[in-house]
Amino acid sequence: MFNYILVAVDGSTHAERALAQAIDLARTQGARLAILTAVPHVPVTAAYAGVSPASLAADTEAESEVILRRAQETVPDHVSVTTILTRAAVRDALVEQVETGRFDLLVMGSRGRGAVRSTLLGSVSHHLLNHTTIPMLIVHAEAPSGAREGESFVRAGAV
Repeated sequence: MFNYILVAVDGSTHAERALAQAIDLARTQGARLAILTAVPHVPVTAAYAGVSPASLAADTEAESEVILRRAQETVPDHVSVTTILTRAAVRDALVEQVETGRFDLLVMGSRGRGAVRSTLLGSVSHHLLNHTTIPMLIVHAEAPSGAREGESFVRAGAV
């Protein structure tokens, strides 16, 4: 049984599905829910594109706040929910939160990267599988090929 579930959101379809699964688990198990989003880092090269880095940073933070607020609004009233807005890289923020010992499940969406792309770019979920010790639930945005309509496509795993 889970008591405190941490879910990461970023406004993507993957994250929306992960949030729905986390809410369902929290609801059915009487668990508390924490929703985390990370403000994307504004690259220094933004200035070369004629965009003010400060303005872009303010815009991305405002957008992250909207994503977090919308996610919180989807949680039923009877589920206890807190929100976490961080300026750290999402993978570092999630590891830091997990290391507090408060959470017993981490839920996040999968970007569905192939093995080569994941190796080249790195993967938040792969990093977390290797740097955290709590169970993770990784939710795919789309059903895998061969899945039937309405068939569950959530995969859980532990290292």
